[in-house]
Amino acid sequence: MQEQDAVTLQLATMRDVGDIARMSAALIEDGLPPAWTPRRVYAHIKHKECTVLVARLAQRTAGFAIMEFGATTAHLNLLAVRPQLQRRGVGRQLLSWLHESAITVGTFIVNLELRAENIKARRFYASMGYEECGYVPRYYSNIEDAVRMSRDLTVRHSINP
Repeated sequence: MQEQDAVTLQLATMRDVGDIARMSAALIEDGLPPAWTPRRVYAHIKHKECTVLVARLAQRTAGFAIMEFGATTAHLNLLAVRPQLQRRGVGRQLLSWLHESAITVGTFIVNLELRAENIKARRFYASMGYEECGYVPRYYSNIEDAVRMSRDLTVRHSINP
């Protein structure tokens, strides 16, 4: 990415709800009944223990992430980057921002689930220090299996590019 193509991160607002729901349906929930409706995204934006973060490139939504923070753990619900912008650091920026936020509030374990067949995503999270820690049959709409991954933010990881 060139300087003029810099990605900016900001908290999502009501104007982002439709983009996030559409991106989730197309990039994460493809082939499944859509669970992340605009109403659900908006509820997470308003929830005090959730962060909905958007990455923008030239005023366009490049990616987003939704994370819930608990007392001792955080859960990454969703993270997606537009396909044409993948492998350009957008996902890393989103996840790093959320990691820093978790550390700031004293939450050091981040958990997530992802489609077991999504090898690209599994590699991405592994490159960010996540380890596979479980397998959940039929997790997605009682149709598709999931892999659970977790990262302890107190452990220094060698992050692979």
